[in-house]
Amino acid sequence: MGKSKDRTLVIGAGSTGKHITLKLLEKENPSKIPIAFLDDDPEKQSMTLLDLPIYGPLNHLEEIITLQNISSIIIAIPSLLPEKREAILNVAQDKQIGCQEAPNVEELLLQKKKVFDLHAISFETLLKREPVSLDTQLLTEKVKNKTILITGAGGSIGSEICRQLIQYQPEKLLLLGHGENSIYEIHQELQGIDTETSLIQIIADIRDRQKITEIIRNYRPDIIYHTAAHKHVPLMEHNPHEAVMNNILGTQCVGEIASQFGVESFVMVSSDKAVNPTNVMGATKRLCEMVVQRLSSTSQTKFSSVRFGNVLGSRGSVIPLFRKQILAGGPVTVTDPRMTRYFMTIKEAASLVLQASSLANGGEIFVLDMGKAVKIADLARNLIELSGYSLSDIPIEYTGIRDGEKLYEELLLDSEVQKKQIYPKIYVGKTYYQDFEDLDDVIENFNTWSPEVLRSRLLSIANHIDLPSVSKGVIS
Repeated sequence: MGKSKDRTLVIGAGSTGKHITLKLLEKENPSKIPIAFLDDDPEKQSMTLLDLPIYGPLNHLEEIITLQNISSIIIAIPSLLPEKREAILNVAQDKQIGCQEAPNVEELLLQKKKVFDLHAISFETLLKREPVSLDTQLLTEKVKNKTILITGAGGSIGSEICRQLIQYQPEKLLLLGHGENSIYEIHQELQGIDTETSLIQIIADIRDRQKITEIIRNYRPDIIYHTAAHKHVPLMEHNPHEAVMNNILGTQCVGEIASQFGVESFVMVSSDKAVNPTNVMGATKRLCEMVVQRLSSTSQTKFSSVRFGNVLGSRGSVIPLFRKQILAGGPVTVTDPRMTRYFMTIKEAASLVLQASSLANGGEIFVLDMGKAVKIADLARNLIELSGYSLSDIPIEYTGIRDGEKLYEELLLDSEVQKKQIYPKIYVGKTYYQDFEDLDDVIENFNTWSPEVLRSRLLSIANHIDLPSVSKGVIS
């Protein structure tokens, strides 16, 4: 059986776009099938070129991708403004579809330059491992005809959870976020899918107890996926009070109300930065895990946390940054040649969160087996080479470690490690916290402390949590 062909949208209905499309149409067995053009010129819109429709303007890109089931993009406008190029790349990144940029016609005709490949690189290729897969039957049993609330639904992980969830036919998806644009965008995207699932947009702050109570009382969700959080390490180093309010108090607020109204399952997205944290963001995530496990010990709701490493392609992650730097001609900046991280794709991250909700008995910290840690410098080098360049064309520049960063990150403490997988590529470490006085001290008094004292207190608590026991049982 042959490979499936990419349904390709050519952006630019000028000479370059026409030339690229002709070349594709002339190929005997092309990997890309041109489906349509997209152009900003109003005179070209609603017309055809090479018997293909021309859509427009460019800000309709997401709609056209959904309408035509596009799986590949070719940018064929050599003079495209940087901000428009960036907008296209961001959409391609969010949709996880291939994107290439063509040189101008003269360079193509003279064969001076090949197509500059920016996004036609699978994240699995960069990771060099097989992606995690889902138990679809178990998920269907857990999700079908249920009402599901996703906090942070417009974020990278939250929006992907929505995309995957809708396949399992929930009755309602409650799309909750603080930013109206991101919620509008994911709602528009999901509306383009043929589904009977009701989509409900909710703009709310997860710290607003009255509003969250009203939402959960009115809609009575069966499952909550809590993805809303501040995640940027350097930013949170300088804003520790906001990190505590949003991450810890927000988690506590939504969790307590979920328990009050008998929600079946509550799954919180955590981070590998919660292990032996050296930064405020990681420390707040560690305390969030404590909040969730305390709630689990007293509630009928199944509370659990899902811990994973860095997500390739998410907003603010290294891959979008590296791509911008490559597009600009370099250099690609890496903080330290020794720095390593665990990586996963957005789809894997969302898959793990979904699978965790179907496996949870309460109190677990689920962890994805993400293979070996990857050197950031190697990732940068791979991306440069896969983009058709060498290190002499696009050099790597080392800039030094930023505030709160560490060279190496872990997914589980030694005392949490459980050798047996509960599901292919998923481990669980069940920890028992003995004393929550320090957690309560932070929640009650953090606003009276200076940023320096708060940071010190968070790190002290997060790094001295008692973990006397690890569950060895396999969840069935």
